[in-house]
Amino acid sequence: MNFALILFVLVVITGIIWAFDRFHARKQRAPEAPDPWWVEYGGSFFPVILAVFLLRSFLVEPFKIPSGSMIPTLLVGDFILVNKYTYGVRLPVINRKIVELNTPQRGDVVVFRYPPDPSLDYIKRVVGLPGDKVVYRNKKLTINGLEIAQKKTEDYLDRDRLFYTPRFVETLGSVEHHILVEAEAPGFVQQIARFPHSEKCNYNSEGVSCEVPPGHYFMMGDNRDNSQDSRFWGFVPDENLVGKAFFIWFNFSDLKRIGSFH
Repeated sequence: MNFALILFVLVVITGIIWAFDRFHARKQRAPEAPDPWWVEYGGSFFPVILAVFLLRSFLVEPFKIPSGSMIPTLLVGDFILVNKYTYGVRLPVINRKIVELNTPQRGDVVVFRYPPDPSLDYIKRVVGLPGDKVVYRNKKLTINGLEIAQKKTEDYLDRDRLFYTPRFVETLGSVEHHILVEAEAPGFVQQIARFPHSEKCNYNSEGVSCEVPPGHYFMMGDNRDNSQDSRFWGFVPDENLVGKAFFIWFNFSDLKRIGSFH
């Protein structure tokens, strides 16, 4: 469901009703005559829908985490806020950038439109920038020939499965975060299908190496062995970026989660 398009259509319809009444129909009615129901509802909803549309399109947008690919940073059921202008101002619905601002940095957690199916929104962490050589083999991440250190910390308890997973601290750019790596899971990944610029990736029994093309990003989940990400389906083009996740505003199962991510 394209919620942005639905909001835009509602803004147009209610805006036309409001403008028609304000500048034409109201002048034709007797002063004491009540407003028709379609004017009352259309005119009342227009400013509210317009405010929501502008807020969601240019400032912040709420999302719900649907899967465990970003555990332990983000849990299933977290409601997060996404900054829509961090990476530039884009026209709503068509998502065309009209104002250049910042660019994604390694370590950013980003919401983007899933390249194989842009109707879906995904959330992952930026690992590779345009021009980077990203290698993930035998569960070790290397960027431009430099292996990213993993510091062991306390195991993570999955309370749903009652299962402990080794947890590590990793630093990408200036961002320190936790990742999960299952020792018993296979180290290789299987390419799901051919994707744009797939010739820039090499797969073998140990993992994958990719050279990130211009205008694209390499994304990975923090739950490394339980994430379908750029290792499987390829690079994320700049035009697919939605915004940078920065805040957990609610979680029905755990109120302590509120504000725990930034």
